[in-house]
Amino acid sequence: MKRWLNENSLSIFFFALLLLALLGQSIAGWKDFNEDAATHHSQLLSYRRYLVSSDFGEGVMENWQSEFLQFSTFILATIWLLQKGSNESKSLEDQGLESEKKQRMKSFAEPRSPLWAKVGGLRTALYANSLLIVMTAIFLLTWLAQSLTGWNQYNDEQQEHDLAPVAWATYLTRPEFWSNTFENWQSEFLAVGTMAVFTIYLRQRGSPESKPVGAPHDETASSG
Repeated sequence: MKRWLNENSLSIFFFALLLLALLGQSIAGWKDFNEDAATHHSQLLSYRRYLVSSDFGEGVMENWQSEFLQFSTFILATIWLLQKGSNESKSLEDQGLESEKKQRMKSFAEPRSPLWAKVGGLRTALYANSLLIVMTAIFLLTWLAQSLTGWNQYNDEQQEHDLAPVAWATYLTRPEFWSNTFENWQSEFLAVGTMAVFTIYLRQRGSPESKPVGAPHDETASSG
């Protein structure tokens, strides 16, 4: 058990932080929701009911979809785009999809390589792009969930003000929806862009997100 915990400590740490952050968000969001409801003489929600409310669901999905968009675009962009000297970039000579030999696939696969890396055809093509496919699928699903929960919340507010509810397609054209969406997207792209530049000049000893402390600034990580 100790060895397993050590070998999986990174994912365990971040999933634990995720649960704690979700707990904090749910409690704070529940109290904020009920304070606002009390001000407007609306119905208060129990904590359990708040957890399945559109208010909480939209807040969670709004952030999740932007995170998976960040990873999807980063995975795709780093196939073809380079940043000399950055730890977030491939070496300059590896631009593109790379050879089957370098990727250790099909006839160049090793005995312990995953089966779908060896067999060729559609299965290998799918496996060779599975990370981008799954990340993009999660982004699209969470974006859809954000739009649906936001739509429900928007119509609840419409009814509170004796206004007619709108269709989902109409909600997607509302400035409020896209303002919240782009607010998250721009922050994700800022984070990735600054990380790509910072790793050219800045170091963190012991972290795989950094080049070695003594690496020259113009040395791209995987070429060192």
